[in-house]
Amino acid sequence: MWWRADLVAGLTAAAVVIPKAMAYATIANLPVQVGLYTAFVPLVIYAALGTSRPLSTSTTTTIAILAGAQIGLVVPGGEPAALLIASATLALLVGAFLVLASVLRIGFVANYISESVLVGFKAGIGLVIVADQLPKLMGIHFDKGSFLENLLAILQHLPETSIITLVLSAVMFAILLGLEHFVPRAPAPIVAVAIGIAAVAYFGLEQQGVATAGHIPQGLPALVLPDLALLAKLWPGALGIALMSFTETTAAARAFAASGEPRPNANQELLATGISNIGGSLFGAMAAGGGTTQTAVNRLAGARTQVAQLVTAGVALLTLLFLAPLISLMPQATLAAVVIVYSFGLIKPQEFVDILQIRRMEFVWAVAAFAGVVFVGTLQGIVIAILLSLLSLMYQEEKPALHVLGRKPGTDIFRPRSKEHPDDETFPGLLLLQPEGRIFFANAQNLAERILPLIERDRPQVVVLDLSRTFDLEYTALKMLIEAEERHRNRGVMFCLAGLNPAMLRIIRKSPLGETLGRERMFFNVATAVRHHQKDSEATTR
Repeated sequence: MWWRADLVAGLTAAAVVIPKAMAYATIANLPVQVGLYTAFVPLVIYAALGTSRPLSTSTTTTIAILAGAQIGLVVPGGEPAALLIASATLALLVGAFLVLASVLRIGFVANYISESVLVGFKAGIGLVIVADQLPKLMGIHFDKGSFLENLLAILQHLPETSIITLVLSAVMFAILLGLEHFVPRAPAPIVAVAIGIAAVAYFGLEQQGVATAGHIPQGLPALVLPDLALLAKLWPGALGIALMSFTETTAAARAFAASGEPRPNANQELLATGISNIGGSLFGAMAAGGGTTQTAVNRLAGARTQVAQLVTAGVALLTLLFLAPLISLMPQATLAAVVIVYSFGLIKPQEFVDILQIRRMEFVWAVAAFAGVVFVGTLQGIVIAILLSLLSLMYQEEKPALHVLGRKPGTDIFRPRSKEHPDDETFPGLLLLQPEGRIFFANAQNLAERILPLIERDRPQVVVLDLSRTFDLEYTALKMLIEAEERHRNRGVMFCLAGLNPAMLRIIRKSPLGETLGRERMFFNVATAVRHHQKDSEATTR
């Protein structure tokens, strides 16, 4: 039967999703049952509305650390009831922003965060999470602050380390890493959780100072109403979390779409993720989004439809109804170990190396995003990441490529002149230039300033602009081209255009430049323009 594959996949994914969701709740300084709520309600809603078949939706390390930062601002005392209300209000706001973005059809916005900036941002998040979880591994307690303040506090509280907690943490790491290495198909997180609970129950570790999850309400999640008074304080953070939720959800959905499956629809994904957050918020779930790891497990285990996600949600429900007393015995050190093991996946030094080898400037942006998260803060890190991505885009658009062309000997192939092709042909009195990309108000002046020295250097009689790699000519740029043509024509230099696409040709013909150039100075391609110039030169010589 078709549903058997989804049943197996859903049960397999549950073994990863449930312990990780509880662990991520602790990242946000929320009670562990919030993780269970998040592994239940949002999954069911997304299964009904989402467009990705394998996507598994609960929460992620990135969302958890961002949510924790925002909740901490409005509930500095950490009262459990207040934390739940603040978390629900934040999730509601995140969902509202996502639904609004879907209505406005701006799903394309996620594409405006560059991969290099995202690499730095995620690495910074990973490092912050590790530092945040270290005290739980050591059994020490202090008031949390910035990244550097937390590191200093850890060093100051080293003498207070609980040896029993530290040993338990080491055992948890050995289990998690050992299973990941030697038995990669085993559900390592759930094995670690089970052994941690058994150790607490059998050895009475709680009486020896080992911190546990504490009381977990048994049964269905209760209705949680948002606190409207918190909206003004939480909306900036919610906007950032919404962006990251959609970015991660879309990336995971696209990464694991199988051949032949419909491509995930960005605006429908916004709607599905938004309503998942809104629905989840009413039942105490934290901000949610699609997770890469759990989606990979779901797909590799054979998931074919969203039925697999419904099975995972069903296991979370059974856990809430029957296993809450057992989960209350789970050591905090176990959850911290799970968080750290999977958060290290966000820190990928090789990606920084790869970026550096290809583009030094983008490496600088990646490092800046990393430093922004670590030293300034997570929400501020999102702002820095977005600004760097926009600056990256502006930098690339502001300085479009400009090539001086030559002809490959014996052919009609024109290519950028370079040291690798010193024998490429040039033509006396003729300068061939080829800009790339859209020419518009932000880069037209820069392009003009780079063309002028080339004209002064070669002193040609004719300049041919090959626009075959230019897909658009904006009005400001067109006006500057009209002025430049007139200025150089008065100095004895004639401008010609070649390679115009139909849309640009219509634009030129409607402008005064079209009348000035006429048919005589607009050519189908560069080769035609060169042959025309050679004929004119021969006629002049005669």
